[in-house]
Amino acid sequence: MQKMPCMAAKKRRFGGPGCLVLPGRSWICCWALICCQAARTGDAVETSSSVQLPQCQETDYHYEYTECDSSGSRWRVAVPNPSAECSGLPDPMKGKECTFSCASGEYLEMKNQVCSECAEGTYSLGSGIKFDEWDDLPAGFSNVATFMDTAVESAENKADSCDNSSWTPHGNYIESNRDDCTVSLIYAVHLKKSGSVFFEYQYIDNNIFFEFFIQNDQCKEMDSTADKWVKLTDNGEWGSHLVALKTGTNILYWRTTGILMGSKVVKPVLVKNITIEGVAYTSECFPCKPGTFSDKPGSSNCQVCPRNTYSEKGAKECVSCNKETHYADEGSSQCTERPPCTNKDFFQIHTLCDKEGKTQIMYKWIEPKICREDLPDALKLPPSGEKKDCPPCNPGFYNNGSSSCAPCPQGMISNGAKECKVCPAGTEPALGFEYKWWNVLPVNMKTSCFNVGNSKCDGMNGWEVAGDHIQSGAGGSDNDYLILNLHIPGFKPPTSVTGATGSELGRITFIFETICSADCVMYFMVDVNRKNTNVVESWGKTKEKQSYTHIISKNASFTFTWAFQRTNRGQDDHSTCFSDCTLSYLRDNQSLNYDLTNLSGVGSLMNGPSFTSKGTKFFHFFNISLCGNKGKKMAICTDNITDVTVKDMVAESEDSSSLVGTFVCQSTIIPSDSKGFRTALALQSNSLADTFLGATVETTLGNINIETEMFPSSPRTIPDVNFFFKSSTVTTPCENGRATVVVMRCNPTKPGEGDISVPSKCPVGTCDGCTFYFMWESAEACPLCTEQDYHEIEGACKKGFQETLYVWNEPKQCIKGIALPEKRVSTCETMDFWLKVGAGVGAFTAVLLIALTCYFWKKNQKLEYKYSKLVMTANSKECELPAADSCAIMEGEDNEEEIVYSNKQSLLGKLKSLATKEKQDRFESVQLKSSRSQNI
Repeated sequence: MQKMPCMAAKKRRFGGPGCLVLPGRSWICCWALICCQAARTGDAVETSSSVQLPQCQETDYHYEYTECDSSGSRWRVAVPNPSAECSGLPDPMKGKECTFSCASGEYLEMKNQVCSECAEGTYSLGSGIKFDEWDDLPAGFSNVATFMDTAVESAENKADSCDNSSWTPHGNYIESNRDDCTVSLIYAVHLKKSGSVFFEYQYIDNNIFFEFFIQNDQCKEMDSTADKWVKLTDNGEWGSHLVALKTGTNILYWRTTGILMGSKVVKPVLVKNITIEGVAYTSECFPCKPGTFSDKPGSSNCQVCPRNTYSEKGAKECVSCNKETHYADEGSSQCTERPPCTNKDFFQIHTLCDKEGKTQIMYKWIEPKICREDLPDALKLPPSGEKKDCPPCNPGFYNNGSSSCAPCPQGMISNGAKECKVCPAGTEPALGFEYKWWNVLPVNMKTSCFNVGNSKCDGMNGWEVAGDHIQSGAGGSDNDYLILNLHIPGFKPPTSVTGATGSELGRITFIFETICSADCVMYFMVDVNRKNTNVVESWGKTKEKQSYTHIISKNASFTFTWAFQRTNRGQDDHSTCFSDCTLSYLRDNQSLNYDLTNLSGVGSLMNGPSFTSKGTKFFHFFNISLCGNKGKKMAICTDNITDVTVKDMVAESEDSSSLVGTFVCQSTIIPSDSKGFRTALALQSNSLADTFLGATVETTLGNINIETEMFPSSPRTIPDVNFFFKSSTVTTPCENGRATVVVMRCNPTKPGEGDISVPSKCPVGTCDGCTFYFMWESAEACPLCTEQDYHEIEGACKKGFQETLYVWNEPKQCIKGIALPEKRVSTCETMDFWLKVGAGVGAFTAVLLIALTCYFWKKNQKLEYKYSKLVMTANSKECELPAADSCAIMEGEDNEEEIVYSNKQSLLGKLKSLATKEKQDRFESVQLKSSRSQNI
């Protein structure tokens, strides 16, 4: 009847460039080298001398990249297929840079070296490899088993005892060994850029040592494996582990060691969904695994086939089963034949008692119905409507002639079969509830079905009344928690024991049994004053009928909860999720890493004021516990008023206030000045989010969607991070419970905790009362700074040195992360020495020429001045000579003399006169030529 679920493990397998690990920790990188191709080509040429090989066709070879060189470059080479015998391979071609990768849903088409969309029925992560299909051990994985014992003789005797120990694939997960051997699951990958490895696991048995560590190609453990011991997980829950990977070769080890002295381990370690990020490229898309499909090109994942459909590997759509003869669960790879109906396929319920004291028995099929009534030996659904006598009322109640039982008046008692009567003198009633008959669910009990990832469970009855007992219902799937709650407002011991010194104030006792065909778990939990729910006890597997008692030592309001879950080891994907305040997002080949640790405290928002129809002022107060704190719900809202009747019952309680501890809570605050109170009143505290669903940059998660116009668009290019929460509290308008979305927006102008706001069109945070929206703007919501968030500025070259400054890109849209590099000073190139000398000589010569020119020009001016003065002096003396300028010639005489006048000196003469410093007056010289002069 009661089974605890394990969710079906989902896995997808990605192939890509990696390394093949061989036993003994050796590894071989799967990259083709140019020399290999050259050798192969040389062999082909030598062979062709004897046999002419045909020309290679495209089907005879494939392309691969060589190893990257020191500059980050590589070549694309053609590698013949193993069975191909041909010649004339294409020449090597320059390949994409080593850090190149395609986007999600794309693969690198090696022939043209371009990214292409995956076809329908296939998918790709772009730069990741994911192993989620474990029908057999994927290529690249290997097992190494040893017996680690310090005793030499023991080790020698058991040297061969671990030959059969290994990690074993089981479809959706891989399981560790169950003995006391040490077995390592090994995988090596060569990364061209920094990445990470992520995997999910179940590790519930501390009789096993489970460690995960990373080595490089020199068998040296990496720095990231300092905390290599994996933490234990709760029964049935999947934990997750994330480790950063460095560029280069990373050898991954999942190693388990049993310490049970040869006995079998009951609960081995389970691992699934191994995802490795940082692979430079993937050269092919991978088909969807059976039970999934991809109906659009460019898919980054495959969708699960709905119920009553199935798909084979690489399906573009799911095929419907013949609903009359076959059925299929979600994610099925084939249809299953419907079996004949048995008495386990239906259940009965009782109607309310009528005035005649009769109840009708109604029979219903368990949904979804998978059996057939038309097969031989199949049971039909029994006819409903049979009337039977109503069972008696439970002790403390009586039948007042109506269809229901009523509690006895104060001071009276009843065994349920008779009317109430007064206690004898000197005695008093022993207050309490005793439920022996289950015709209807008592008014202080409620039942529900809860599943984080499956909304189909919402609204279903988790438990059903069945006459003399109550039993767990069918639920929607094995993943559902079937919940039964009992609320007790307080305890009041009899007057006779009020002064007793014992610590027992009350007790709760119940009888139960579990009948499970697979693994199952039933939890008994207690919540005091609505603060938090703690697991008191749990029982797994089939248990015989037994009784359990829990002692009450505190007078307070209690809620007792029974939660039942069917499990199937290794198939339960249900886990209690919480955010560790970190998130990574890849956008345009740039990794955005968010760290919201500084916002892990409780953020508050007081919204209002609002007014009632009678004018009372009130505020809506919200507390938000966003992330961190190891999943502890830190947001607390408290009522400081309580119902009077309840308050009287718990007057002696240590804490009579109503307290709500959750991720997001709401209270209504009435200020003291509104009604003349001495203090403000807080009331109507309730939880808006008690389950964390996930954090993503997408606007949709599950069935929760953020409308585009809900908040104004961000002026920045940094995407918002959206935190999705859900509350299991069911209200009349919210049959599926409440949901809450907290939008984290990067705003560098708001340091510290920043501001929290609600949508303008929904001033109370919600428009329908069921889904609440908050925007938290803070600089802490910005991604961590990387090298792409700053740039350098080079200064001028001064005295052979040049300064380089680093400044943030504006506007700055990051915080913390890497620091801004310090100012860098480097030597710079200057002019050649002889060029300097030549320039200096030329400059000196030019200055000298200019100086000489000025000097001679000034000298010339002085000479002209002196010459002009001399001429003027000479002219003045000529004026004193006789007026006649020639001698008279006698009659008959010949004019034989030639007279030559020289009134001006030549420039050379002037210079000579200046040089000899002649001081005498200058006269006009006349040269006479006559015959007489020759005779003198």
